[in-house]
Order: sequence, then C-alpha cells, then structure tokens
Amino acid sequence: MAAVYWLIAFVVLLGIEAGTMALTTIWFAGGSLAAFLLALLGANIQVQLSVFVIVSFILLFFTRPFALKYVNRNTVKTNSESLVGKTARVTVEVNNIEGKGAAVINGQEWTARSLEDEKTYLPGTMVEIVDIRGVKLIVSRKQEGE
Repeated sequence: MAAVYWLIAFVVLLGIEAGTMALTTIWFAGGSLAAFLLALLGANIQVQLSVFVIVSFILLFFTRPFALKYVNRNTVKTNSESLVGKTARVTVEVNNIEGKGAAVINGQEWTARSLEDEKTYLPGTMVEIVDIRGVKLIVSRKQEGE
C-alpha cells in the first residue's frame, strides 16, 4: 500500500511543479519516485522515508543551481532589477560619509550612495546604477562615451 502513497505523492508534486514552473517541488518528486521504487521492492517504511529525504536533498543541492542557470536564463528583469546599468541624475549630493544623496531615474527619486565611500557626486552629475541594496541605488560616475 505504501507504493500507492508514494505514487500519489509523485503525481501531486509533479502537478504542483507543472502548475507553478518554479522549480520547487520537482526535487521532492524525484525523492518520492525513489521511495516508490523501494516500496515496490519491499523495503520497510523507515528505509523509504530515509531514501525520500536523502534523494530529495541530493537533487535539491546538486541540480538546482544548474537548473536555475539554464532553465530560467531568459527571465526578463522587472521592477528595480531593470534599473541596474541605467543612468540616473544626482539631485542631492551623494556623500557616503555624511550619509546623504539622492538621484532621479524614470521620474522617481531614490536614495543614492556611491560605490566607493571616498567618491562624492554633486547635483546634476550623471551616474550609472551599478547595484541596488534595499531601497538605495549604488552609483558610480558614468564613463565617458556611454
């Protein structure tokens, strides 16, 4: 009877994965498949559960980074992620030591900090957004010719 339960778990986990496409339950579906095969061979429930957990976590830790790299590589950046690499205009002097600074991009004003603590940027300076940390733009001087 345990084999039937493992098979049901496998189908449910695959269904969830097919519905979400988030690469979250596929690893546990693999573990339930391994446990299903052991149940068919007559292994006791402790062995089945152990193999389920071990196989699930092996799949999760060793194949997830590879899968994320190649499966989701065409994901379009949205929201704040799309700002990295774009140009902003400083509106309030960016000075990390004094803890102040702001820049405008796409009509929105953001708190801004310099990538390098010793660099300051005066209002009107065009800067490149190199990162976003929390709600702060991390900026550096826009290179000539860009």
